[in-house]
Amino acid sequence: MGDKNEYKLLPRIDYPADLRQLDVDQLPQVCEELRNDIIEELSINPGHLASSLGVVELTVALHYVFDTPYDRIVWDVGHQAYGHKILTGRRDRFCTNRCLNGIKPFPHPFESEYDTFCCGHASNSISAALGMAVAARLHGEDRKVVAVIGDGSMSGGLAFEGINNTAGTDNDMLIILNDNNMSIDHSVGGMRKYLLQLTTNSTYNSIRYSISQKLRNWGFLTEKRRKGIIRFNNSVKSVLTRQQNIFEGMDIRYFGPTDGNDVIELVRILRIIKDMKGPKLLHLHTKKGKGYAPAEENATIWHAPGKFDYETGERIKSVADAPQPPKFQDVFGMTLLELAQKNEKIVGVTPAMPTGCSMNIMMKAMPDRVFDVGIAEGHAVTFSGGMAKDGLMPFCNIYSSFMQRAYDNIIHDVATMKLDMVLCLDRAGIVGEDGPTHHGAFDLAFLRPIPNLTIASPLNEPELRRLMYTAQLPGHGPFVIRYPRGCGSVVDWRCDFEEIPVGKGVKLTDGDDIAILSLGPIGMEVQKAMMMAQMTASNEHLAMPSVAHYDMRFLKPIDTAILHEVGRKFRRVITVEDGVISGGLGSAVLEFFADNHYQPEVVRLGIPDKFVEHGKPSELYKIIGLDAESIVKHILR
Repeated sequence: MGDKNEYKLLPRIDYPADLRQLDVDQLPQVCEELRNDIIEELSINPGHLASSLGVVELTVALHYVFDTPYDRIVWDVGHQAYGHKILTGRRDRFCTNRCLNGIKPFPHPFESEYDTFCCGHASNSISAALGMAVAARLHGEDRKVVAVIGDGSMSGGLAFEGINNTAGTDNDMLIILNDNNMSIDHSVGGMRKYLLQLTTNSTYNSIRYSISQKLRNWGFLTEKRRKGIIRFNNSVKSVLTRQQNIFEGMDIRYFGPTDGNDVIELVRILRIIKDMKGPKLLHLHTKKGKGYAPAEENATIWHAPGKFDYETGERIKSVADAPQPPKFQDVFGMTLLELAQKNEKIVGVTPAMPTGCSMNIMMKAMPDRVFDVGIAEGHAVTFSGGMAKDGLMPFCNIYSSFMQRAYDNIIHDVATMKLDMVLCLDRAGIVGEDGPTHHGAFDLAFLRPIPNLTIASPLNEPELRRLMYTAQLPGHGPFVIRYPRGCGSVVDWRCDFEEIPVGKGVKLTDGDDIAILSLGPIGMEVQKAMMMAQMTASNEHLAMPSVAHYDMRFLKPIDTAILHEVGRKFRRVITVEDGVISGGLGSAVLEFFADNHYQPEVVRLGIPDKFVEHGKPSELYKIIGLDAESIVKHILR
């Protein structure tokens, strides 16, 4: 490891224009310093480490060869863009990455002109870059456009849609396929196997380029003849190499694979192909976690390792004085295995997140009954629907913000047929440092209008177990269970399985003046607020209102018996939900009161109608008014 005081070149680079003043032979040192800077910063301020380490050389080469920001570099998933941030005017602020009011967790055009597109979710870079390439052509600009996409993101359907349109649209775009054989967990499927086997001789590409230049000079290689010649050439090459190249089969020039961690070679290749006409794909092999031994050895853990010792690589874990509640995801994973041992119809489905959602627990015990489908959320839902149609009971676990990508699949391929299956939405509500592209803010609002769905959220870990047990019983149809990122509230969480009546909430606290209706684990914050309100009222000699607290448990079907009771008895009602305020629990309650001619004063607490930025969850809850202190103010108002 280096020391920041010993960096010779990196302090001289404020922007890519400074980088381009260096000699090519100096670039390996720039890469070494940049890599060390990322490691040192992330050891103190955690983030996504391994991905960014793997593309250091690619990042340096791209900004060295291309005239950014005039030329466009479109990153696919901003996990890999830390080096890009440091080289584009944000090195002094990189220590604030993912912190409240600091630089954003992923590239975003609002933050820098070098950030060409929002890239929090996977597989969108090719489509976005193609749009920019077409815009440049129609504007008459000689602007180069590069899309950088990983092998994991290539499993997403949007990537293939983009490639298909790229092949049929007039453009000179360059697609860089960063193949590190990893997504967050190992990349899966036929594309992974294909990329591992794909080879193209570099001498062949050199000869091909020379011949094409001569044919152009002689006037033979016109644009009209080019595609026919390319198809013939590709057919001959397929025979000689005994393999079919999917990219060249779509008239996209293919180069590679080559070493993506050799910066000098990358510069040489990029200089050769950047001015070539027509769409091109450069296939790189990189090492995720490159240059830091612990991250190279276990890239999954070091995808986002938390704090660690910069010198030794030892991860730093906080030691609690008392036993802590488990993470909701771990309760899900262990409970799923228990249920699967009792019910042979249960199968697990995850889009590239077996570790993140803890489905790896069942995957290890029952590998034939768990399916990692890659970064393909829409397919995950429809695939689960197909299994459900023929008698299996899928538990399809998708992060809430990623479920947005499968909306039509839920409606068309699941709900219309009222299939018995379970959609588990991990990371629901505010998630923290990953910011607006990852907050699970919208699922309650966008799922509630869909017929045949059951939508539930557990107050705590035992409730999650009971809901999972209930959901796998036949006859309920599609059953949605949402729960947040992080730990719950019950240390001794294991409990016997028992069925929860669908559509029935529970009164946690009785009262006469105010009714609070909450959904999910945010109800624990309500319980905390009620205790704080009692103490505040006592200390300040205020009259403490009598507060009833209802845990609704189900958004759909909603407990109408509770709503009738509240509507008849209370003049003041507060709804609390960890989701957008428009369309969720509060909206459902207001609709019910209006339809049944109840007229209490209703205060709705939830995520406001704006994108909530990044920061620690505790900081964000305070800002949006969902922390206990904010709820206290409404109780005592």
